[in-house]
Parts: sequence; C-alpha cells; structure tokens
Amino acid sequence: MHRLIYKSRSTEIIDKESVRDILYTSQEMNRKSVVTGALLATNSHFLQILEGEFEAVNETFFRIVHDPRHGKVELISFGPIDKRLFDKWTMKAFGLFNLNEEMESILKEKYGEEEEGVYFPLEELLVLSLVADVSMMNKSPMTS
Repeated sequence: MHRLIYKSRSTEIIDKESVRDILYTSQEMNRKSVVTGALLATNSHFLQILEGEFEAVNETFFRIVHDPRHGKVELISFGPIDKRLFDKWTMKAFGLFNLNEEMESILKEKYGEEEEGVYFPLEELLVLSLVADVSMMNKSPMTS
C-alpha cells in the first residue's frame, strides 16, 4: 500500500463546478483501480492525497501530471504505508473557496495564505493536518 501527495497550480480558475467535475471522474476511475483519497482546492491550487497499490497510485498520478488543468505539479511525498487513512473515500473533495470568515481566518493563520486563498503546505505532516482540520470544520464535503 502506498500514499502519494501532490500540489499543483491550476491552469484556470477553480470553482465549485470544476471541482465537482474532477470529483465525479476521479470517483469512477478510483473505484476501478481501488484508489482512495482526498482533494482540496482553492481558486488557484489543488492538493491531493492518493492511496492504494503502487501501480494504481502511480498510474493515477501520471494521468494527473498530463492533465492540462494542472500546471506546476509538485510531488510532496510518495511512499509505503501500513494502512490507508482514507479507506472509506474513493475521493472526497473540499473546496476552500467561499469559506466563512472564521474558518478561513483559522486556516490562513495556521497554514498561511497563497493568492488570497489558504496556503497548501509542502510537508506531508502539515498536509495531513490540513486535511484533518478541513474535514472537521467542513461537515459537508462535496461528496465521498
């Protein structure tokens, strides 16, 4: 079992509809390849965690790198894990745009700010912390 985390800059402005489109496609493909994970998006960046067998995660990441919606893809981590953190989520998405002021302020204070949105960190532990924080704060992710 492996976990891969990456961050990318979108080549276009990200909105709720574009995240929803990515989510539906991801869920369908991930069910087939038994990949699970989480996707976070601001208006300008994606942050995604993928978990599954090495080949499936690697192939999924290869498709993402070649997707024209993703620019400046940064691999944060890729390595073996004992257990999935996101075993129940074929893919869950959290759009971090139009947050309420309190949530946005808390996340920006803890993780920083990037292009007027929440900064997506480049360290694995901080990424996992961010996903946990967002998951607890946002009781209604886009879907699972």
